[in-house]
Amino acid sequence: MEKKWNWGIIGLGKIANKFAHDIKLVENANLLGVASRNIEKAEGFGAKYNAEYCYGSYDELLNNPNIDVVYIATPHAYHCDLAMAAMDKGKAVLCEKPFGMNRNEVEKMVLKSREKNVFLMEALWTRFIPATEKLLTLLDDGVIGDLKSVHADFGFEALYEPEKRLFNRTLGGGALLDIGIYPIFMSLLTMGVPTDIKALATMYPTEVDSSCRMIFGYDNEQSALLDSTLLVNTPIECWLHGTNGSLRMSNPFHHTKEMSLYKDRELVKTYSHDFIGLGYYHEIIEVHESLKKGLIESEKLPLSFSLELITIMDKVREEIGLIH
Repeated sequence: MEKKWNWGIIGLGKIANKFAHDIKLVENANLLGVASRNIEKAEGFGAKYNAEYCYGSYDELLNNPNIDVVYIATPHAYHCDLAMAAMDKGKAVLCEKPFGMNRNEVEKMVLKSREKNVFLMEALWTRFIPATEKLLTLLDDGVIGDLKSVHADFGFEALYEPEKRLFNRTLGGGALLDIGIYPIFMSLLTMGVPTDIKALATMYPTEVDSSCRMIFGYDNEQSALLDSTLLVNTPIECWLHGTNGSLRMSNPFHHTKEMSLYKDRELVKTYSHDFIGLGYYHEIIEVHESLKKGLIESEKLPLSFSLELITIMDKVREEIGLIH
């Protein structure tokens, strides 16, 4: 019989609800415990998703010896400390993006994973959805020739409420860390690390970015134009242009179900690839498969990738004068 993995969730906001929904769809996953700093919130969440243990502190969950894997879904600023504490307890960790607030934090997390010999992965669910897997296959097969540019955007109109996490500098607020990470992720996944980074931003009075536009350059005539904004609703698409065609990842590209192939600006073919549940199912499966193999990092999303991603984001922040 295949081992059942006991999960714990720390931080019980919107994403945690979606994640808990998908845990129920994974045959060998069990949501054993949930933790919030508010015990009533934990008990309500636990009742909704049938968790056996509901805690009013994070430490209580980490001290449960029967929890194998911890999913961290708190505000960004707490990711590093909680991941470190979980690994110190020997727990495997799946931590929401961005992994940490800066490269220094991510380096500490990676070192702790290796020191304790425990699994650690950034929860970039986009990497594991079927459409992304298909995209990588199409690029490898040369369907659009040599990839030359990536254009990706992510924007939604957010009501400015200075007291909320999204606009709070100390909690890692702003467009870049919250949603700009997805366009950057796509450029890194498909073209690697840029050699040149330029960025412009507009700022809220709380000193976080309300919008951020990035232009990346590469040594091999590749480029990326990437946008994130909290000011307006944008298409949330990703276009990949090559020497022999283009691919469009439809809205919302970070968990799309459809891609389109264009040749000479004419639609040639549409690829449909649904995901299971709300899309988080696939990263849960990746964690389980990695643990079954005895790995301490994902082969599809290694820790080196997360280090490259946060390094790029640090450079963008430096460009726009964003200090967290």
